[in-house]
Amino acid sequence: MKLSEISIQRPVFATVMSLSIILFGVIAFTRLPVREYPDIDPPVVSITTFYRGASPSVVETEITDILEEQLATLEGVKTIQSSSLEQGSSITVEFELSRNVEEAANDVRDKVSRVRGQLPNEADDPIVAKVDVNAQPIFWIALSSVSLLRGSRPLS
Repeated sequence: MKLSEISIQRPVFATVMSLSIILFGVIAFTRLPVREYPDIDPPVVSITTFYRGASPSVVETEITDILEEQLATLEGVKTIQSSSLEQGSSITVEFELSRNVEEAANDVRDKVSRVRGQLPNEADDPIVAKVDVNAQPIFWIALSSVSLLRGSRPLS
């Protein structure tokens, strides 16, 4: 039998089959992932300062807090994230999407240069860099092995 003969003899069966195909199509369409997002590079600038031999609390009070106060006055700041580690400070400033990353980096350099005199003399000059979001790792892998299995002898 051909498909046309079955459809003519059993119209309800043909209608149910058509509706089920449409239903599966709608379900598949709603579950399709969107792959082609617009190519947007958010303007992100990082400031890294090294202070050799300093504890995290000293780095926070003498470097991170001073820089954060100045950076908070910038126009178009979305978020500021900072971390004070042993011997260094790292601050990441994310700007609104409408902000040009070149202008934002220049504004950050200006603010950092204004407070350079308030930072400790032993601290290195702050490094201001534009962050490339696409340069972040997307996959981490860790490998380990056991050198000798139980019951085996080492090679000599």
